[in-house]
Amino acid sequence: MADKIKEHDLSTAARLSVAPMMDWTDRHCRAFHRTLSRRAQLWTEMVTAPAVIHGDRARLLGFDAAEHPVVLQLGGSDPAQLAQAAAIGADFGYDEINLNCGCPSDRVQSGCFGAVLMERPALVAECVAAMIAAQPRPVTVKCRIGVDDQVPEEVLPAFLETVAAAGVRHFVIHARKAWLQGLSPKENREIPPLNHPLVVEMKCAFPHLEICLNGGLTSLGQVPDLLARGLDGAMFGRAAYHDPSSVLLGADSALWGADDPVATPQQAAEAMRPYIARHLERGGRLHQVTRHMLGLFTGRPGARSWRRLLSEAGGRPGSGLADYDAALASVVAHAA
Repeated sequence: MADKIKEHDLSTAARLSVAPMMDWTDRHCRAFHRTLSRRAQLWTEMVTAPAVIHGDRARLLGFDAAEHPVVLQLGGSDPAQLAQAAAIGADFGYDEINLNCGCPSDRVQSGCFGAVLMERPALVAECVAAMIAAQPRPVTVKCRIGVDDQVPEEVLPAFLETVAAAGVRHFVIHARKAWLQGLSPKENREIPPLNHPLVVEMKCAFPHLEICLNGGLTSLGQVPDLLARGLDGAMFGRAAYHDPSSVLLGADSALWGADDPVATPQQAAEAMRPYIARHLERGGRLHQVTRHMLGLFTGRPGARSWRRLLSEAGGRPGSGLADYDAALASVVAHAA
Protein backbone atom coordinates (compact mmCIF):
# COMPACT_ATOMS: atom_id res chain seq x y z
CA MET A 1 0.00 0.00 0.00
CA ALA A 2 1.00 3.65 -0.34
CA ASP A 3 1.96 3.91 3.33
CA LYS A 4 4.75 1.38 2.72
CA ILE A 5 6.33 3.32 -0.13
CA LYS A 6 9.51 5.05 0.92
CA GLU A 7 8.98 8.77 1.46
CA HIS A 8 11.80 9.72 -0.93
CA ASP A 9 10.20 7.64 -3.68
CA LEU A 10 7.01 9.70 -3.44
CA SER A 11 8.68 13.07 -3.01
CA THR A 12 10.80 12.71 -6.15
CA ALA A 13 8.65 10.39 -8.27
CA ALA A 14 7.28 13.24 -10.37
CA ARG A 15 10.73 13.91 -11.85
CA LEU A 16 9.45 11.59 -14.57
CA SER A 17 5.84 10.54 -15.01
CA VAL A 18 3.71 8.85 -17.65
CA ALA A 19 0.58 10.84 -18.48
CA PRO A 20 -2.96 9.56 -17.99
CA MET A 21 -4.15 8.42 -21.42
CA MET A 22 -7.64 7.13 -22.09
CA ASP A 23 -7.77 3.52 -23.33
CA TRP A 24 -4.00 3.25 -22.88
CA THR A 25 -2.71 3.59 -19.32
CA ASP A 26 -4.64 0.71 -17.79
CA ARG A 27 -3.20 -1.68 -15.22
CA HIS A 28 -1.48 -3.82 -17.87
CA CYS A 29 0.21 -0.80 -19.41
CA ARG A 30 1.38 0.31 -15.98
CA ALA A 31 2.72 -3.16 -15.18
CA PHE A 32 4.73 -3.03 -18.40
CA HIS A 33 6.07 0.46 -17.75
CA ARG A 34 7.05 -0.60 -14.27
CA THR A 35 9.38 -3.23 -15.72
CA LEU A 36 11.33 -0.38 -17.35
CA SER A 37 11.41 1.94 -14.33
CA ARG A 38 10.81 1.33 -10.65
CA ARG A 39 10.82 5.03 -9.78
CA ALA A 40 8.78 6.84 -12.46
CA GLN A 41 5.34 8.01 -11.43
CA LEU A 42 2.53 6.18 -13.24
CA TRP A 43 -1.02 7.42 -13.70
CA THR A 44 -4.37 5.80 -14.29
CA GLU A 45 -6.67 6.66 -17.12
CA MET A 46 -9.07 9.42 -16.11
CA VAL A 47 -12.05 8.03 -14.21
CA THR A 48 -15.11 10.17 -13.59
CA ALA A 49 -16.19 10.69 -10.01
CA PRO A 50 -19.69 9.22 -10.62
CA ALA A 51 -18.11 6.10 -12.15
CA VAL A 52 -15.96 5.62 -9.06
CA ILE A 53 -18.95 6.06 -6.78
CA HIS A 54 -21.47 3.94 -8.69
CA GLY A 55 -19.40 1.69 -10.98
CA ASP A 56 -17.38 -1.49 -10.71
CA ARG A 57 -14.64 -0.24 -8.43
CA ALA A 58 -12.50 -3.37 -8.65
CA ARG A 59 -12.39 -3.05 -12.44
CA LEU A 60 -11.97 0.72 -12.51
CA LEU A 61 -9.54 1.17 -9.63
CA GLY A 62 -7.85 -2.16 -9.01
CA PHE A 63 -4.08 -2.23 -9.36
CA ASP A 64 -1.07 -4.21 -8.24
CA ALA A 65 1.14 -3.03 -5.40
CA ALA A 66 4.13 -3.22 -7.78
CA GLU A 67 2.69 -0.22 -9.65
CA HIS A 68 3.52 2.26 -6.87
CA PRO A 69 4.04 5.16 -7.04
CA VAL A 70 0.74 5.53 -8.90
CA VAL A 71 -1.73 8.42 -9.21
CA LEU A 72 -5.49 8.22 -9.64
CA GLN A 73 -6.85 10.89 -11.98
CA LEU A 74 -10.46 11.91 -11.42
CA GLY A 75 -12.80 13.84 -13.70
CA GLY A 76 -15.67 15.91 -12.39
CA SER A 77 -16.78 19.29 -11.11
CA ASP A 78 -19.08 18.45 -8.21
CA PRO A 79 -17.16 18.95 -4.94
CA ALA A 80 -19.19 16.40 -2.98
CA GLN A 81 -18.82 13.72 -5.65
CA LEU A 82 -15.12 14.39 -6.06
CA ALA A 83 -14.59 14.23 -2.30
CA GLN A 84 -16.32 10.87 -2.13
CA ALA A 85 -14.41 9.52 -5.12
CA ALA A 86 -11.10 10.77 -3.71
CA ALA A 87 -11.78 9.01 -0.41
CA ILE A 88 -12.52 5.79 -2.28
CA GLY A 89 -9.29 6.16 -4.25
CA ALA A 90 -7.31 6.70 -1.08
CA ASP A 91 -8.85 3.58 0.43
CA PHE A 92 -7.69 1.64 -2.64
CA GLY A 93 -4.15 2.78 -1.87
CA TYR A 94 -3.37 5.35 -4.55
CA ASP A 95 -0.44 7.59 -3.67
CA GLU A 96 -2.00 10.79 -4.98
CA ILE A 97 -5.37 11.93 -6.30
CA ASN A 98 -5.39 14.24 -9.31
CA LEU A 99 -8.15 16.46 -10.69
CA ASN A 100 -8.32 16.69 -14.49
CA CYS A 101 -8.49 20.29 -15.67
CA GLY A 102 -6.94 19.68 -19.07
CA CYS A 103 -8.89 17.21 -21.19
CA PRO A 104 -10.59 19.03 -24.11
CA SER A 105 -12.98 16.36 -25.42
CA ASP A 106 -16.63 17.16 -26.12
CA ARG A 107 -17.70 14.55 -23.60
CA VAL A 108 -15.89 16.18 -20.70
CA GLN A 109 -17.02 19.64 -21.76
CA SER A 110 -20.65 18.56 -21.65
CA GLY A 111 -20.05 17.30 -18.12
CA CYS A 112 -18.35 20.57 -17.09
CA PHE A 113 -14.99 19.08 -16.32
CA GLY A 114 -11.62 18.79 -17.96
CA ALA A 115 -10.14 21.83 -19.72
CA VAL A 116 -13.34 23.85 -19.42
CA LEU A 117 -12.52 24.17 -15.71
CA MET A 118 -9.71 26.55 -16.66
CA GLU A 119 -12.53 29.09 -16.98
CA ARG A 120 -13.76 28.32 -13.44
CA PRO A 121 -10.82 28.54 -11.03
CA ALA A 122 -13.07 29.26 -8.05
CA LEU A 123 -14.99 26.04 -8.70
CA VAL A 124 -11.72 24.12 -9.02
CA ALA A 125 -10.62 25.53 -5.68
CA GLU A 126 -13.87 24.40 -4.11
CA CYS A 127 -13.45 20.93 -5.60
CA VAL A 128 -9.88 20.39 -4.46
CA ALA A 129 -10.62 21.74 -0.99
CA ALA A 130 -13.34 19.11 -0.63
CA MET A 131 -11.03 16.39 -1.94
CA ILE A 132 -8.27 17.37 0.47
CA ALA A 133 -10.65 17.41 3.44
CA ALA A 134 -12.07 13.98 2.58
CA GLN A 135 -8.91 11.87 2.61
CA PRO A 136 -5.20 11.85 3.54
CA ARG A 137 -3.48 11.64 0.13
CA PRO A 138 -2.03 14.68 -1.66
CA VAL A 139 -4.41 16.26 -4.18
CA THR A 140 -2.86 17.55 -7.39
CA VAL A 141 -4.14 19.30 -10.52
CA LYS A 142 -3.31 18.72 -14.18
CA CYS A 143 -4.24 21.69 -16.35
CA ARG A 144 -3.60 23.57 -19.60
CA ILE A 145 -2.06 27.04 -19.93
CA GLY A 146 -5.50 28.32 -20.95
CA VAL A 147 -8.43 27.72 -23.27
CA ASP A 148 -9.84 29.40 -26.38
CA ASP A 149 -9.23 33.17 -26.36
CA GLN A 150 -7.80 33.32 -22.87
CA VAL A 151 -4.39 34.98 -22.53
CA PRO A 152 -2.23 32.33 -20.85
CA GLU A 153 0.17 34.84 -19.33
CA GLU A 154 -2.81 36.29 -17.45
CA VAL A 155 -5.08 33.35 -16.69
CA LEU A 156 -2.50 30.71 -15.76
CA PRO A 157 -0.93 32.54 -12.80
CA ALA A 158 -4.38 33.55 -11.57
CA PHE A 159 -5.54 29.92 -11.85
CA LEU A 160 -2.51 28.61 -9.97
CA GLU A 161 -2.86 31.22 -7.24
CA THR A 162 -6.55 30.50 -6.69
CA VAL A 163 -6.20 26.71 -6.65
CA ALA A 164 -3.04 26.76 -4.55
CA ALA A 165 -4.86 28.84 -1.95
CA ALA A 166 -7.24 25.88 -1.54
CA GLY A 167 -4.37 23.59 -0.60
CA VAL A 168 -2.92 22.17 -3.84
CA ARG A 169 0.87 22.17 -3.94
CA HIS A 170 1.55 20.17 -7.10
CA PHE A 171 0.52 21.08 -10.65
CA VAL A 172 1.19 19.34 -13.96
CA ILE A 173 0.85 21.89 -16.74
CA HIS A 174 0.28 20.83 -20.36
CA ALA A 175 2.07 23.67 -22.11
CA ARG A 176 -0.59 24.19 -24.77
CA LYS A 177 -3.91 25.96 -24.90
CA ALA A 178 -7.00 23.84 -25.40
CA TRP A 179 -9.48 24.95 -28.03
CA LEU A 180 -12.87 23.81 -26.81
CA GLN A 181 -14.51 24.54 -30.15
CA GLY A 182 -13.16 23.62 -33.54
CA LEU A 183 -10.41 21.15 -32.64
CA SER A 184 -10.63 17.45 -31.87
CA PRO A 185 -8.89 16.01 -28.79
CA LYS A 186 -6.15 14.69 -31.09
CA GLU A 187 -5.73 18.10 -32.74
CA ASN A 188 -5.61 19.71 -29.30
CA ARG A 189 -2.54 17.60 -28.54
CA GLU A 190 -0.76 18.79 -31.69
CA ILE A 191 -1.99 22.07 -33.18
CA PRO A 192 -1.94 24.68 -30.38
CA PRO A 193 1.68 25.86 -30.10
CA LEU A 194 3.79 24.76 -27.17
CA ASN A 195 4.85 27.33 -24.61
CA HIS A 196 7.42 25.65 -22.39
CA PRO A 197 8.95 28.97 -21.25
CA LEU A 198 5.64 30.02 -19.68
CA VAL A 199 5.62 26.90 -17.50
CA VAL A 200 9.17 27.67 -16.40
CA GLU A 201 8.05 31.21 -15.59
CA MET A 202 5.29 29.80 -13.39
CA LYS A 203 7.85 27.89 -11.35
CA CYS A 204 9.81 31.10 -10.91
CA ALA A 205 6.65 32.98 -9.91
CA PHE A 206 5.49 30.24 -7.53
CA PRO A 207 8.68 28.66 -6.16
CA HIS A 208 6.78 27.09 -3.27
CA LEU A 209 4.72 24.99 -5.68
CA GLU A 210 5.79 21.78 -7.38
CA ILE A 211 5.33 22.33 -11.11
CA CYS A 212 5.87 19.68 -13.78
CA LEU A 213 5.79 20.21 -17.53
CA ASN A 214 3.76 18.14 -19.98
CA GLY A 215 3.50 18.47 -23.74
CA GLY A 216 5.82 17.84 -26.66
CA LEU A 217 8.45 15.86 -24.76
CA THR A 218 9.97 12.93 -26.60
CA SER A 219 12.93 11.41 -24.72
CA LEU A 220 14.55 10.92 -21.35
CA GLY A 221 17.45 13.13 -22.38
CA GLN A 222 15.24 16.22 -22.14
CA VAL A 223 14.48 15.76 -18.45
CA PRO A 224 17.77 16.86 -16.83
CA ASP A 225 17.60 20.21 -18.63
CA LEU A 226 14.05 20.81 -17.41
CA LEU A 227 15.08 19.97 -13.86
CA ALA A 228 18.08 22.29 -14.18
CA ARG A 229 15.71 25.09 -15.21
CA GLY A 230 13.90 24.70 -11.89
CA LEU A 231 10.98 22.53 -12.84
CA ASP A 232 10.10 19.64 -10.56
CA GLY A 233 9.47 17.07 -13.26
CA ALA A 234 8.49 16.11 -16.77
CA MET A 235 5.42 14.18 -17.89
CA PHE A 236 5.47 12.13 -21.08
CA GLY A 237 2.37 11.07 -22.98
CA ARG A 238 2.43 9.53 -26.44
CA ALA A 239 6.23 9.16 -26.51
CA ALA A 240 6.13 6.98 -23.39
CA TYR A 241 3.48 4.81 -25.00
CA HIS A 242 4.75 4.51 -28.57
CA ASP A 243 8.48 4.45 -27.74
CA PRO A 244 8.69 3.53 -24.05
CA SER A 245 12.36 2.59 -24.18
CA SER A 246 13.35 6.12 -25.18
CA VAL A 247 11.59 7.55 -22.12
CA LEU A 248 11.77 4.95 -19.35
CA LEU A 249 14.80 2.77 -20.06
CA GLY A 250 17.69 4.02 -17.93
CA ALA A 251 15.53 6.56 -16.09
CA ASP A 252 16.18 5.23 -12.60
CA SER A 253 19.94 5.62 -12.85
CA ALA A 254 19.77 8.91 -14.76
CA LEU A 255 17.29 10.71 -12.52
CA TRP A 256 17.46 8.97 -9.15
CA GLY A 257 20.92 7.39 -9.06
CA ALA A 258 19.27 4.02 -8.52
CA ASP A 259 19.77 0.67 -10.21
CA ASP A 260 17.76 0.19 -13.39
CA PRO A 261 15.51 -2.88 -13.32
CA VAL A 262 16.46 -3.83 -16.89
CA ALA A 263 19.18 -2.68 -19.26
CA THR A 264 17.64 -3.50 -22.64
CA PRO A 265 14.22 -3.78 -24.28
CA GLN A 266 14.79 -7.52 -24.63
CA GLN A 267 15.27 -7.84 -20.88
CA ALA A 268 12.04 -5.89 -20.37
CA ALA A 269 10.18 -8.29 -22.67
CA GLU A 270 11.59 -11.26 -20.78
CA ALA A 271 10.67 -9.66 -17.44
CA MET A 272 7.06 -9.32 -18.60
CA ARG A 273 6.69 -13.03 -19.38
CA PRO A 274 5.66 -14.13 -15.84
CA TYR A 275 3.09 -11.33 -15.66
CA ILE A 276 1.62 -12.39 -19.01
CA ALA A 277 1.57 -16.04 -17.89
CA ARG A 278 -0.40 -15.14 -14.75
CA HIS A 279 -2.81 -13.04 -16.79
CA LEU A 280 -3.45 -15.92 -19.19
CA GLU A 281 -3.90 -18.38 -16.33
CA ARG A 282 -6.64 -16.14 -14.93
CA GLY A 283 -8.48 -16.28 -18.23
CA GLY A 284 -7.16 -13.06 -19.73
CA ARG A 285 -6.21 -12.57 -23.37
CA LEU A 286 -2.69 -12.04 -24.64
CA HIS A 287 -3.64 -8.89 -26.53
CA GLN A 288 -4.86 -7.17 -23.37
CA VAL A 289 -1.23 -6.94 -22.25
CA THR A 290 0.81 -6.98 -25.45
CA ARG A 291 -1.11 -4.19 -27.18
CA HIS A 292 0.72 -1.84 -24.81
CA MET A 293 4.10 -3.35 -25.71
CA LEU A 294 4.11 -2.92 -29.48
CA GLY A 295 6.49 0.05 -29.33
CA LEU A 296 9.06 -1.58 -27.05
CA PHE A 297 11.63 -2.07 -29.83
CA THR A 298 10.90 1.12 -31.77
CA GLY A 299 13.96 2.14 -33.78
CA ARG A 300 15.73 -1.15 -33.12
CA PRO A 301 16.30 -4.25 -35.28
CA GLY A 302 13.26 -6.52 -35.31
CA ALA A 303 10.78 -3.82 -34.28
CA ARG A 304 8.54 -4.36 -37.30
CA SER A 305 8.49 -8.12 -36.85
CA TRP A 306 7.70 -7.74 -33.14
CA ARG A 307 4.74 -5.47 -33.87
CA ARG A 308 3.45 -7.65 -36.68
CA LEU A 309 3.63 -10.96 -34.83
CA LEU A 310 2.06 -9.60 -31.66
CA SER A 311 -0.68 -7.81 -33.61
CA GLU A 312 -1.48 -10.96 -35.58
CA ALA A 313 -1.52 -13.06 -32.39
CA GLY A 314 -3.84 -10.55 -30.76
CA GLY A 315 -6.47 -11.20 -33.40
CA ARG A 316 -6.44 -14.98 -32.96
CA PRO A 317 -8.49 -16.85 -30.37
CA GLY A 318 -6.36 -18.86 -28.00
CA SER A 319 -3.11 -17.02 -28.61
CA GLY A 320 -0.68 -17.37 -25.73
CA LEU A 321 2.89 -17.54 -24.53
CA ALA A 322 4.06 -19.47 -27.59
CA ASP A 323 3.07 -16.52 -29.75
CA TYR A 324 4.78 -14.11 -27.38
CA ASP A 325 7.95 -16.19 -27.37
CA ALA A 326 7.91 -16.37 -31.16
CA ALA A 327 7.70 -12.58 -31.40
CA LEU A 328 10.60 -12.16 -29.01
CA ALA A 329 12.64 -14.79 -30.85
CA SER A 330 12.15 -12.85 -34.06
CA VAL A 331 13.64 -9.75 -32.44
CA VAL A 332 16.60 -11.73 -31.18
CA ALA A 333 17.15 -13.17 -34.66
CA HIS A 334 17.09 -9.71 -36.24
CA ALA A 335 19.54 -8.37 -33.68
CA ALA A 336 22.01 -11.23 -34.18
